[in-house]
Amino acid sequence: MAAHKKRKSLNPPQVLALLLISVILIGTLLLKLPVATTQPISWMTALFTATSATTVTGLFTVGSTDLFTPFGDIIILIIIQLGGLGIMTFAVLIFLLVERSISIKQRLMIQEALNQNSLGGIVKLAKRLLMFSLFFEGFMAILLGFRLIPEWGWGKGMSYAIFHAISAFNNAGYSLWPDSLTRYAGDPVINLLFSASIMIGGLGFTVLNDVWDKKKWRAYRLHTKVMLLGTVILNAIAMVLIFLLEYDNPLTLGHLPLHDKVWTAFFQATTTRTAGFNTVPIQDLRPETLFLMMILMFIGAGSVSTSGGIKLTTAVCLMMMVVAYVRKQKEPTLMRRSIHHDDIFKALTITILAIGMIFTAIFILLISERSSFTFLQIGFEVVSAFGTVGLSTGITPELSPVGQWVIILVMIFGKLGPLTMVFSIASRTRDDIRYPSGKLFIG
Repeated sequence: MAAHKKRKSLNPPQVLALLLISVILIGTLLLKLPVATTQPISWMTALFTATSATTVTGLFTVGSTDLFTPFGDIIILIIIQLGGLGIMTFAVLIFLLVERSISIKQRLMIQEALNQNSLGGIVKLAKRLLMFSLFFEGFMAILLGFRLIPEWGWGKGMSYAIFHAISAFNNAGYSLWPDSLTRYAGDPVINLLFSASIMIGGLGFTVLNDVWDKKKWRAYRLHTKVMLLGTVILNAIAMVLIFLLEYDNPLTLGHLPLHDKVWTAFFQATTTRTAGFNTVPIQDLRPETLFLMMILMFIGAGSVSTSGGIKLTTAVCLMMMVVAYVRKQKEPTLMRRSIHHDDIFKALTITILAIGMIFTAIFILLISERSSFTFLQIGFEVVSAFGTVGLSTGITPELSPVGQWVIILVMIFGKLGPLTMVFSIASRTRDDIRYPSGKLFIG
């Protein structure tokens, strides 16, 4: 009798990857329906749009936002919500609604999706995450409605408010206006509301949960303190640099009055790390500004947030590692706390995998799009896709089919994260073998 082989179950990273791809495929089918578009679109266009929405990126292969009907816009909004808050978060709600208990395996998947270190409080965190997100999106939609209804009327004004409130909080960068937010470059209400949504969505739900529970700065976890301080410092530095670099550029800030220059620099510094809205034409920015934005998009925002990138805490962790080595310290420290060596290894792994993916994608695009675009344009597009940002110099609609497939894969890689992608492919094995140490000459 043949030996019975035990069926191998999928691990949490594989389940998350499978769920994401499933939503993308369902979204593709729905967007391909005649009722979703004002004119027929190709399967590639539907797939690219569904991938961009599910990964909350915001890159388009079509130049007009009028292509999709209200039904199509609703589909895009739903998959933005699913992708931004996480499919497993909605799964928790479904399990609770049907009064089913959540098994250990399901808790492990939620733990993987929310990037938590333990199973304790996982379900509570997921429920709070969902409730807070829906409440905040509704609140921001009402505030946006007060600004947009007088301009667009009740119907369009409220629909614009709801769509952009969800898109901004989920850092999707999708706009129903063809010029994104350039028409509101100097509008303080629009700039503040969108920036607040983007930053709160990008801080990460563990940060929001910590702030809600503890209320006092001293009681916050190290991660929360680093995210809050790091976000303020990085945004301030980016704002000043964008203001100075583009101050006299006649195609961006040069023609604006001083207060509009400040608002535009502030908004672009906020949105570049994660969201993808723009109040200036990205293709007209100077090369040095585009390179600065690539750095910001690569870093991204917070862990367990609606953003992509390697994450701000990863970048801070690597900086502290360098500082510790230069100072000959035994271990990196930050705010009188030691950074565990496992976190250092994880940060290094994430960064190296991300750089490898970006370099590979740029290399392929340089071959497939030969002589069509500059190196900076291709690099910007790839980093934007990896960071699930969605800012573009305008080359996405002109990419070849091979180029579009590359960007699709990079968006999925960026959304799932380097480690989740690798763990969904490779099996985790326990290594009990120890070898003699060897010496490498470094540097």
